Amino acid sequence: MLIFEQMRASVGKLLKGINRNNPEKLATLECYVEMQVKENAYDLEANPALLKLYQSNPAFFQTTITAQIQLKALTNLPHTKFMLCKCMIGQAHQEECLFQAFWQALDENMDLFQLKVWMRKYTWSADESGQIFICSQEENIKPKNLVEKIDFDSVSSIMASFQ
Repeated sequence: MLIFEQMRASVGKLLKGINRNNPEKLATLECYVEMQVKENAYDLEANPALLKLYQSNPAFFQTTITAQIQLKALTNLPHTKFMLCKCMIGQAHQEECLFQAFWQALDENMDLFQLKVWMRKYTWSADESGQIFICSQEENIKPKNLVEKIDFDSVSSIMASFQ
């Protein structure tokens, strides 16, 4: 985790100033995206910056890195930048309605989603076939006892006006 934090600081410095759109930064930013996947982290400033570099330098476009950025944006709820990232991908690189290819790629890259982290956090369970079951909302509802304290001085002027 220390290496990741050092990388985050280094990338933060790279993205400052006029040299922000320098294509020489592509390799560093791509490595940083892969570190985000491994460390279950997300950088909402660096990832769109990399997509911007891909826009300016289409010859360097990396499909895998772009897919990882999209997945990180999609899974960073509620602060998603998915639509922003999608709009930054050129039309030539967008694949639409390839559902079978999507599900096949998903099966091959399940580690990108890091479901085990979410399952532990929200106490979800999986059966033998791998289907994940989330608990019902009724199990998570915790009643609260609300007590309002109103003193006589705060209502005395209201009561006096009705006499």
